[in-house]
Amino acid sequence: MDSEFSGHVMLQPHGLTVPLNDGTSAYFNYFWLRDNCPSSFDSQTRERIFDIFAQADEPVPETARISRDILEIVWRNDGHVTRYALDFLAHYAQGTKRTDPADLPRRLWYADHYTAIPRFSQPALLADTALVANWIKTLLVEGVAIVTDMPDSDEALTQTARLIGHIRPTFFGEYFDVRTHIAPTNLAYTARALELHTDTPAEDVAPGVQFLHCRANSVLGGDSLFLDGAAAATDLRAECPEDFALLSQTHIPYYCEHDDYDMRSRQKVIELDEHGEVSGVTISQHMADIFDLPQDFLDLYYPAFVRFGRMLQSPKYVMRFRLEAGECIVFDNHRIVHGRAAYTAESGERYLRGCYTDRGEMRSRYRALTTPGRFK
Repeated sequence: MDSEFSGHVMLQPHGLTVPLNDGTSAYFNYFWLRDNCPSSFDSQTRERIFDIFAQADEPVPETARISRDILEIVWRNDGHVTRYALDFLAHYAQGTKRTDPADLPRRLWYADHYTAIPRFSQPALLADTALVANWIKTLLVEGVAIVTDMPDSDEALTQTARLIGHIRPTFFGEYFDVRTHIAPTNLAYTARALELHTDTPAEDVAPGVQFLHCRANSVLGGDSLFLDGAAAATDLRAECPEDFALLSQTHIPYYCEHDDYDMRSRQKVIELDEHGEVSGVTISQHMADIFDLPQDFLDLYYPAFVRFGRMLQSPKYVMRFRLEAGECIVFDNHRIVHGRAAYTAESGERYLRGCYTDRGEMRSRYRALTTPGRFK
């Protein structure tokens, strides 16, 4: 097709150029214009009902013109009419991504953060969706929050988690009980110190949000250890960029096997988001498999891995505190690294009940709660 002007719209072989309201002009691909026609989406579900794969020919306009700030295209072959507001087109002119209310900048924190951790009363959360939105915002921005006034019941944990999303099972089941077990299948089920880690990296995609409801804690010892993995990894990027590159680009093996399961996966120690910023870490010495990477590559990788592991243990990052009965600590399992000091099992009772939900559901919930007209 030769380039031509039709009502100030320039038709080209694969797309058209249209003048926008701000005096600039922008190019739009014909496939994109046909595929995203407002009629392509069901008005109730917002799901796409037009199937561009079923079209025999590439979309080509018969005519295209602007009338009252509306681009109108009549498509050749089937005569379908597509109309776009110029303001809508302006948003996508440079490939600008759709605005995401849940894409919030992280606030990094260090060892002195415990007293500043936001706290939310469980009964208040159950009664106020606006408070739930603030709670989720805290989890998106800081990665950790404490829910107080938790009833001493299994149902209390379920009610709290479902404010964010569905319970997300792992190979341990839907819930897990952190207490001393006679025949433990995990180091968490002993009185020993539990090294700093993120949970279940042996799964293809580890669960996103972790809940630990403290039901009893009268033992000697057993302090909780928490740190912001994003803060430590961001510091590593500045101090040792070569180490950072290795840990953010290389997949290493994790596993967990016992009786009737044999879980295996490969993960990067440092995770990056779509903006290239650190979104979290995956680290677990007790679930790390034998590194099966080339030995000469390990000459480079192991020193970087060990340096970062030691960094995570630094007093600069680790906050140490005692989780009390009636509190539930909620945190991003892909960002917050946690562990536990050893305790004396015979000195009292220590019981934490835990579960997970997904980060995707948490972000979905936040968008629904904060977008006007989207949530009732």
